[in-house]
Amino acid sequence: MKLKIRYEDTYQSIELGEKEIEELWFSLELESSEELTCEELEKLIQEAFDERYNKPEYNCWHKHNRHIGFSKAMPGKDDTEEDVDSSEPLMDEVFDDRIFRKDELAREEAESYEAICCWVRQVLKNKPKWADAFIAVHMDEIPTKEHAASIGVDPSTVTHWLRRAEKKLREKYEDRQF
Repeated sequence: MKLKIRYEDTYQSIELGEKEIEELWFSLELESSEELTCEELEKLIQEAFDERYNKPEYNCWHKHNRHIGFSKAMPGKDDTEEDVDSSEPLMDEVFDDRIFRKDELAREEAESYEAICCWVRQVLKNKPKWADAFIAVHMDEIPTKEHAASIGVDPSTVTHWLRRAEKKLREKYEDRQF
């Protein structure tokens, strides 16, 4: 049997013996082959292999590599305008390139948030309720009344904690080491 395998844009053929056909049959998890002719068996194996492995991966490759290297569309180079994809701008054609770096920026923002929370908790290590209140109200923007209700204390108590925490953090801000 000759098995066609897709490699980039072309197909290559491999000659398989009976043992390899049987192993491929089991690895593709196909049903019983006792009542099938040799041609039907080969056709089923090729269809299952195509379904699982020979899918064109152009779209995934294109999505990943479209902004790498010299990717600027050059109309007129091949004398065909159909080859030019102008539906999406290239990285150097946009004013603000943050849209291309969303994951990186989100990761940096999360790391910054964690570092600030760690610093606040370190400065207020003797008063964890103050640290929790400061982080909830000032960083997570939860209203003071909601935070007070969630921990079961009076809102004026939370306000007092916040004033004390802000004063302590203001004192320690000049001594911080980053």
